[in-house]
Amino acid sequence: MLYLYGVLAACLLGLGFVLQQHAARSAPLSDMLSFRLLLDLVKVPLWLSGIGCMVAGQIFSVLALSQGDLSRVEPLLATNLLFAMVLARWLSGERLGLSGWAGVLLLSGGVAAFIIAGSPHSGPDDTGSLRHWLVFGGVLAVAVLLVLTARHVRLVKEPPLLAAAAGVLYGLQDALTRVSSSLAEEHGIGRMLMSWEPYVIVVLAVTGLMLVQSAFEAGPLRMSLPALTAAEPLAGIACGIGFLGDRIRVTPAALAGEFAGLAAVVAGVFLLGRHPAMPTGGHRDPEEAAPECG
Repeated sequence: MLYLYGVLAACLLGLGFVLQQHAARSAPLSDMLSFRLLLDLVKVPLWLSGIGCMVAGQIFSVLALSQGDLSRVEPLLATNLLFAMVLARWLSGERLGLSGWAGVLLLSGGVAAFIIAGSPHSGPDDTGSLRHWLVFGGVLAVAVLLVLTARHVRLVKEPPLLAAAAGVLYGLQDALTRVSSSLAEEHGIGRMLMSWEPYVIVVLAVTGLMLVQSAFEAGPLRMSLPALTAAEPLAGIACGIGFLGDRIRVTPAALAGEFAGLAAVVAGVFLLGRHPAMPTGGHRDPEEAAPECG
């Protein structure tokens, strides 16, 4: 069931991202990196449809996380780009072609290679509070650094940085979702609601949503979705191994297969993201010079 839930989550997330970007590209640039952007977009039916798909995808991702390890679920969620390609191809009429099929094979093959080589599994979760907070703070610091960097570069370069920051927050959110699910299963809903994790999940979700919509608003989907899709599983796997006790095989052959699988996933994500089928409409041409922002 883990793989079924993971694939369903990826499908719905991919469709949701495409619909959200089509709506966000018409929002005023003055709302970028502001929560006002969400208030404006909530009035757009197409965006609400995308959010509906995304929420359904998140529900299935929670079900997947409740069934297995974060390091096994995250690569599955990265396949959302494949489903985004299906809808984008339908909207654009572009064929996959050689580069499209190469991206599909790299992404799907990379996910399979990582899971087979690493054989992710749960381990003891007593990683210690110091290590827990060091990893948590480190991942959060990466997201903040990406946003601060985005505010001081040309507008045309912002979308990948903002999307990557959102992906990092979503990866951290996935890790805390697994913690919350475990608390609910072992100690009940009441105990979960007394912990801090569910409330931080809400903050991360809303902040990540604002960042990703700002990225969608600033440029075409092909500039933002690859960074988002690549950053989330990398951050999630780091959290899973860093403070959730996930284990992967560390023999030389296994490590080689894991790195090769992750490299193939990242390469496939970026290759698909630059495919002509990905929508290119937006406020600015990605090759066009733009004034500095922030």
